[in-house]
Amino acid sequence: MKLHIGGTEKKEGWKILNIQKGISVDYIGDIRDLSQFDDKSVSEVYASHVVEHVDQKKIMDTLKGVFRILEENGKFYISVPDMEILCRIFLDPKAPTKVKFHTMRMMFGGQIDDFDYHYFGWNYEFLKDYLGEAGFKKTERVKSFNLFNDTSNYAPYGLPISLNVLAYK
Repeated sequence: MKLHIGGTEKKEGWKILNIQKGISVDYIGDIRDLSQFDDKSVSEVYASHVVEHVDQKKIMDTLKGVFRILEENGKFYISVPDMEILCRIFLDPKAPTKVKFHTMRMMFGGQIDDFDYHYFGWNYEFLKDYLGEAGFKKTERVKSFNLFNDTSNYAPYGLPISLNVLAYK
């Protein structure tokens, strides 16, 4: 099985786990609790702009949970807002207030509902270290996954704001 966490877009070969019900959602749940999935039962996990919603106290257990459900040599596609890019946009003295406000919301979440809060600001070094500590043997930064139509390729001000990483079990 391939598991898309936080998704809504139906795609052949993928099952969707989302915290909220939806037409294409196969499982209701949260990335912080993957207990409904057996050990080594998933070949690939895709999570775009999901992990930043996990608070720092729970991030290691969350990443170990993803590691647990992945098969040997499984892949974890993870995309998070890139704090370094967002800071660059925010600190640009030429950026209008509207741009800075939007960038601040990308940093901390849009906060439009109870789930849209960001608890962690990621850069590649942080993510690589956490993934390594969770057991992943290799990570690589990639420009794009080209799997789903989501924010992993979002570039609102000419800069891609996502940090896209492929981690291997």
